[in-house]
Amino acid sequence: MKITIGLSLSLTGEYAPMGRQAELAIHLFVADANASSALRVGGERCEFALECHDDASDPVRCVEIYRSLCADRRAGVIFGPYSNRLARVAAPIAEQSGRLFINHGGAGDELYEKGYKLIVGVLSPASDYLRGFVRLLTQLKLWRKRVAIVASKSAFARSVASGFERAAGERAARRRGVRVRVKWNGAFDPNSTPARLFPALTRNRVNALASAGSYDHDVAVMRAVAESRLNIPVLGCVAAGVARFASDLGELSEGIVGPSQWEDSVELEPALGPTPAEFSRRMRTVGAADSPDYPSAQIYAAGLLTAAALASAGRCDDAMLRAAFSDLRTTTMFGDFSIDRVTGRQLGHQMLLVQWHRGRKVIIVPEAHDDSGSLDFPAGWRLLIAGFEALRLTRPDDLDDNKNEAGDPDVDEDERDHD
Repeated sequence: MKITIGLSLSLTGEYAPMGRQAELAIHLFVADANASSALRVGGERCEFALECHDDASDPVRCVEIYRSLCADRRAGVIFGPYSNRLARVAAPIAEQSGRLFINHGGAGDELYEKGYKLIVGVLSPASDYLRGFVRLLTQLKLWRKRVAIVASKSAFARSVASGFERAAGERAARRRGVRVRVKWNGAFDPNSTPARLFPALTRNRVNALASAGSYDHDVAVMRAVAESRLNIPVLGCVAAGVARFASDLGELSEGIVGPSQWEDSVELEPALGPTPAEFSRRMRTVGAADSPDYPSAQIYAAGLLTAAALASAGRCDDAMLRAAFSDLRTTTMFGDFSIDRVTGRQLGHQMLLVQWHRGRKVIIVPEAHDDSGSLDFPAGWRLLIAGFEALRLTRPDDLDDNKNEAGDPDVDEDERDHD
């Protein structure tokens, strides 16, 4: 028996850097699965084939591909595209066609709020992305955490920002002084936006800022803030979870934190497939130039999970596969897997929080460590002068002169009005 996985990926256009990683990983999965000869469906040995089309990062092209894939049912299993923007147009086509839609690349919460019956989420939804950043703020021994959120108007950014605001509004966060003081929603133009936004940050004495949007949006925000005289010590953005963030921002990336769906440095012995380190090594052997990013791990994990669901269902039937996914509780190198039985939303997977430190990412949530057992914080305006309750910090002696910059305990009038 041969089962074809049908999907589109962005091999050209805006999302090409991530799409090409995902393409390499899904080809690797198919090769690994077929070489193992372990998959049996209904007692019959099964192999995978692949039908992957370039959607060129274009929603119109993506719609055409998924209409074709779903119309003649030449693909036994439908995988989604990379990016929330494209998953939003592909998912309803699969649903209307009665096809299971394995969503490895779209993080938008709205995908699980439409009432789709046949969607399966592999990755954590966008509203979870910056919850770890809020947790980080609660652990800082600053008197007040006056926070700004700078988000674009995309559906993905709205989901990230709303999840961040909900986390900041929870009782535990408010008890530890976390307050959202400034919200910016819209495009960020480095030439004009700072003149409108930065005075509000200064007025509200913001000492923590998070950015949510496209990769380019986040890089522009972080660059503008880092090069300014705002002196905001705690910075985070979604883009900081991507490997090229440090090369694009250079020294300005130092100390910036961000969410990550997956890191190959996580020590994990999964029930299915290779460890994170083994997967990373395998990706390099088949052509990955550097350590792979999360899109490659997500789609390879989607393959492993699909094989497990097929073995459990005993047939390549969309409804039976959806039921098998609902019952599945397991781990891959991507982390824990379990979904909401009704919505298909991912519940088991946990986001990581990473920080850029001397040109590399260090995981600080949920487990904070580095090779020396401590983490030096960067100099200047990005120096975090507070300690973590869950993380031992060290700071060079020559930075002592800066120690009172960010720990101002005074309360603004607007804080008294809101507290």
